[in-house]
Amino acid sequence: MSTRTFIMIKPDGVKNKHVGDILARIEKEGFKILGLKYLKLSLEDAKQFYKVHAARPFYNDLCGYMSSGPIVAAALERDNAVLHWRDVIGATDPKEAKAETIRALYAESKEANAVHGSDSDDNAALEISFFFKGNELF
Repeated sequence: MSTRTFIMIKPDGVKNKHVGDILARIEKEGFKILGLKYLKLSLEDAKQFYKVHAARPFYNDLCGYMSSGPIVAAALERDNAVLHWRDVIGATDPKEAKAETIRALYAESKEANAVHGSDSDDNAALEISFFFKGNELF
């Protein structure tokens, strides 16, 4: 089981000024931040990042949304990183998220749900490498 995961604070989380609260939660949960970037995805980058969903009906809307404003991308480390982060963020739909999870606290909707988290160790490695080169991680 990998000790790394990838997270992204989505455009709604940035727009609504939740970056500081989410970063504080990351540290409170025992994660070490290996790399952190504030950037705006181009539509092409969003399509590449989410290409695994290309056949799904929500793909174009997702890519448009994710390229609509700045995001914060981060590579994190701790024991059981992927599963722990998934527990911390909560269900995709904030109406179903447990109290005190990031999505219960900060999400607007199922699409504008504040944060992304890798769903497996393999995807974490791919997603980290999409945003960070080796010398950009500590």
